[in-house]
Amino acid sequence: MSCLKCLKYTMCVANFLFFVCGAAILGFGIFMMTQTKFSSLLPSLPFMSVTNILIIAGIVITCVSFLGFLGAYKENRCLLITFFILLFVVMLMELAGACILLVYERDIDDRIKIDLKKSLETAKQSHNGTVTVISDDWDLFQKTFKCCGVEAATDWESQIPSSCKNGTGSNWNDGCYNKMKIWFEENLLNTGIGVIVICSIEVLGMCFSMTLFCHISRSGLGYKI
Repeated sequence: MSCLKCLKYTMCVANFLFFVCGAAILGFGIFMMTQTKFSSLLPSLPFMSVTNILIIAGIVITCVSFLGFLGAYKENRCLLITFFILLFVVMLMELAGACILLVYERDIDDRIKIDLKKSLETAKQSHNGTVTVISDDWDLFQKTFKCCGVEAATDWESQIPSSCKNGTGSNWNDGCYNKMKIWFEENLLNTGIGVIVICSIEVLGMCFSMTLFCHISRSGLGYKI
């Protein structure tokens, strides 16, 4: 009995912490949306926007963790089984997304390059004196990755922005497409480890919720509210 009490309060504490983290991620995503974002760089791939990813992840984490916390605290079978199902669905979506990225890696890679070129053409038009979200995003993008243009500074032709300048006053030699691709390749291992850790936490959450669910069923406290 003491072990089940420990399991119950462990689920409550863990889900509360995840709820706080999810709320923070959601708030940060909304804050970034009000500032500048990278969604205009990839118009045909909105799901790869940093702000969209943060907002969606924040909503999912807060909703699922709230169900887990409430189900464990109230010892409610309906909430616990809903928590289990949602965690299972989220894990399946993560695995499906990883498989899609692996299978269609080349197509997505080509799509990103085409989108970057299109958004750069739009940004060049906005540098005539009118500042737009797209030009702001390109300035932030180039400063972050220390690059210039899609493939080289010549992509900007005669309208090279100040964000292309390095400390010596000359332009960055590398294009943003290659720098971004190298960054993803260098962080591929860390991403894989992160996915494995997240999936492990989700599996533990499902195991804990099902254990508590079975105990409540045996004890006859089925729909206690």
